[in-house]
Amino acid sequence: MSYYIAPRFLDKLSVHITKNFLDIPGVRVPLILGIHGRKGEGKSFQCELVFERMGVEVTHISGGELESPDAGDPARLIRLRYRETAELIKVRGKMCVIMINDLDAGAGRFDEGTQYTVNTQLVNATLMNIADNPTDVQLPGSYDATPLHRVPIIVTGNDFSTLYAPLIRDGRMEKFYWEPDRDDKIGIVGGIFSEDGLSQREIEQLVDTFLNQSIDFFSALRSRIYDEQIRKFIYDIGVERISMRVVNSLEGPPQFQKPNFSLSHLIEMGNFMVGEQQRVQNSQLVTEYNRGLYSRNLSQPAAVPTQANQAVSNGDNGYQKSHSNNTHLTLETQGQIRELLSQGYKIGIEHVDERRFRTGSWQSCAVGQINGESDAISTLESCLAEYTGEYVRLVGVDPKNKRRVMETIIQRPNGKVNN
Repeated sequence: MSYYIAPRFLDKLSVHITKNFLDIPGVRVPLILGIHGRKGEGKSFQCELVFERMGVEVTHISGGELESPDAGDPARLIRLRYRETAELIKVRGKMCVIMINDLDAGAGRFDEGTQYTVNTQLVNATLMNIADNPTDVQLPGSYDATPLHRVPIIVTGNDFSTLYAPLIRDGRMEKFYWEPDRDDKIGIVGGIFSEDGLSQREIEQLVDTFLNQSIDFFSALRSRIYDEQIRKFIYDIGVERISMRVVNSLEGPPQFQKPNFSLSHLIEMGNFMVGEQQRVQNSQLVTEYNRGLYSRNLSQPAAVPTQANQAVSNGDNGYQKSHSNNTHLTLETQGQIRELLSQGYKIGIEHVDERRFRTGSWQSCAVGQINGESDAISTLESCLAEYTGEYVRLVGVDPKNKRRVMETIIQRPNGKVNN
């Protein structure tokens, strides 16, 4: 199967890699190339095709490796892989790169529900340090004065606005927004169906029929065409015997005849897949479930505070006297909510127990859809009642820039409510 490499993609990637292996006097070359764009457009696969064509060896790091129960492990991993790749360049005498897939999923911050951990900070700091000093990358606890070979870093992601802004600034990261146009899609889809007898005109018609779909849609469509034969194979063998027939069978792997790849059949199956996508978009079951959950919580009577809690809240220890129920919000907190909503910000609520408070491992309260000031106050009071023995903080989020504009602790353990 001959796959298509988009000329723009090949040009951008090959120039960035080559430029990092050249010594151009007086020119500062960004070490990192960030390739971002919509999901399913083949960013990672196009990279692999370019690497294969250029004869470049790749060291892979996934976004999932950028978090760990042990603080510092992901940053140490990045430094270790970088040093290993630099050694590969020296030993094998050929171009090598590091590729981090889905960087925004591992180090980005999407909304108030995303925890910003120590590892996230260290990953951002490590990548910035490597971009600034690509020939001097040290492992913790050791120092080697020998300069390393410069190793280009390629990162992919969907939304780089969720990343730490100093990391993606010009000079450290060169950005490339990948959005295949119609000609690119025709070339890529033609490569996917190159062995299936479709003419150029049929490829163009297929792409035009599903022009708004991503590249992965067409790959999944080709896979879906084989479902009919596999279904027949399963029922011919018997569902009870299919495992023994497919895994470690002495008869060898099953052989299938070429399925029907006619344009009409592909369009029919594609429309079915589009319908499945639409049903997922229209279900909105999580919103329905959360709305029901909070309706039940708000309908329950509030707990009456104990004498001990009243004594704490009425003491001279820096906490304001509360109402008869210690989960009621202070006037200052209500004013903060009013101000956030008036400026178009979203309200978030987070909680954490005393042990995790020291590591900053806050967890989001499922608040659902908040409509207006009274709804926000009721939801927040419900969270205070549910997590009386924990820290609770109010978060304001700018939905346009996807950043936090305010974080303030409004409750401490034992239900003590701040001013």
